[in-house]
Amino acid sequence: MSSRKGRKDAARVVREQLARERRRKRTLWISLGAVLVLIVAGLIGWSVWSSQGSDEFTPPPGANETGTGIVVGSGPVTVDIYEDYICPACRQFEQTSGATIEQLITDGKVRVVYHPVAYLDRYSSTEYSTRASAASGCAAEGDTFAEFSKALFERQPPEGGAGLSDDELIDIGVEAGLDRDAFGSCVRDGKYRPWTEHVTAEASRANVSGTPTVLVDGEQVREWTPENITAAVEAAGR
Repeated sequence: MSSRKGRKDAARVVREQLARERRRKRTLWISLGAVLVLIVAGLIGWSVWSSQGSDEFTPPPGANETGTGIVVGSGPVTVDIYEDYICPACRQFEQTSGATIEQLITDGKVRVVYHPVAYLDRYSSTEYSTRASAASGCAAEGDTFAEFSKALFERQPPEGGAGLSDDELIDIGVEAGLDRDAFGSCVRDGKYRPWTEHVTAEASRANVSGTPTVLVDGEQVREWTPENITAAVEAAGR
């Protein structure tokens, strides 16, 4: 009799253990399902926010159709130039090849699209890359983008500091021929910060990973010397 009772007790214990295991697994799957729902919801929310954010900007006058850069020149060959105003290599590019680009524009050979990205905000304590890029949009309002950009590279601040102040950016714009009140208000209001975010995000999506990056009709010029840029433009124009 006791043997039969012992077997019943053992069977009951096994059933209880199996029931507990089933409950544990059910709870685990429910928890995993909830986590997956949250992850999917988060990804959907981020996607919606990202797409909305990329649309909420106003490109400055002179921007291309996609609003990713400022167009200078109207030649048959398109040259895309991605630069960051605090990037030392970009300053070097302007010093070595800027005059060549200007001459190609003057000769009617190229349509240059300047993309002032803000990749290097972390190298200043005031988000100088973003502020300078946004200010260049303000300069484009006064049809002085090229002159202002050139002046920014000539007065480029060192990495690791505060960068130029808004007042200094405004002074540079005035020296380039911009109206102090209109340009100053645009700079201080950060009118083109959303545009700068758009330019930077689209450059990243286009796999532009560093500055300067120079493309001639979509093909990257690996060594951006005057000779290489000129040769690439001539080849593309044939």
